[in-house]
Amino acid sequence: MMLIQTAPALAEQVHKTILDEICEGRLMPGTHLKQEELAARLGVSRQPVQQAMALLKADGLVEEVGKRGLRVSHLDVDLMHHHYEVRALLDGLAARLCARRLAKDEAARKTFEQRARAILAAGSNAVTENDVPEMIRQDEALHRLFYEACGNPLLPATAEPHWRFLRRVMGDVLRKAEPPRDIWHQHQAIVDAALAGNKKRAEKLMRKHAIRAADLLATHTDDGANPS
Repeated sequence: MMLIQTAPALAEQVHKTILDEICEGRLMPGTHLKQEELAARLGVSRQPVQQAMALLKADGLVEEVGKRGLRVSHLDVDLMHHHYEVRALLDGLAARLCARRLAKDEAARKTFEQRARAILAAGSNAVTENDVPEMIRQDEALHRLFYEACGNPLLPATAEPHWRFLRRVMGDVLRKAEPPRDIWHQHQAIVDAALAGNKKRAEKLMRKHAIRAADLLATHTDDGANPS
């Protein structure tokens, strides 16, 4: 692994590196995380590692194990379903509002289409390269595009807590539960419905997309979820 160079946002870089390793499955659920070892491996001091651990703990990605320190959290399937249920509603609303707005605002439609096509292309390329962290980033970018384009400024902030938890879950979905190419075919259909101004179809496809991801992950998860 390349050493991370000193920068103002060093803790963010450490956080991103460890998050990517969790999402890729290189840091498996139950793996104990020793801050000294992480700092040495990444070529940084303990302070940015401590800050990154605090962020990961807040996101539910790592947890305390008594006096043994921290470990990568096991997936709580029930909690995952709760997050996905809320996200399905929020994303469905964003898709419906977005389709309605794009049908009335040609300038917004052109901007949305340009950005959506770029994200779809980048996501498909990430699938070809089997780059799971990049797939997650592009997946999130597409959903954020719907939040931004829907015209409701409250949606992005409302959805953010759920995305923080689901970034790790998405890694499991992409690695285990569903062929990644199918996910991007679903994205394409949702984008097409929004561009066509079809509010009902855009909302239906978006909600189905979220619930399917949750159901498939629950079916395929084998990491010791909900351990006693």
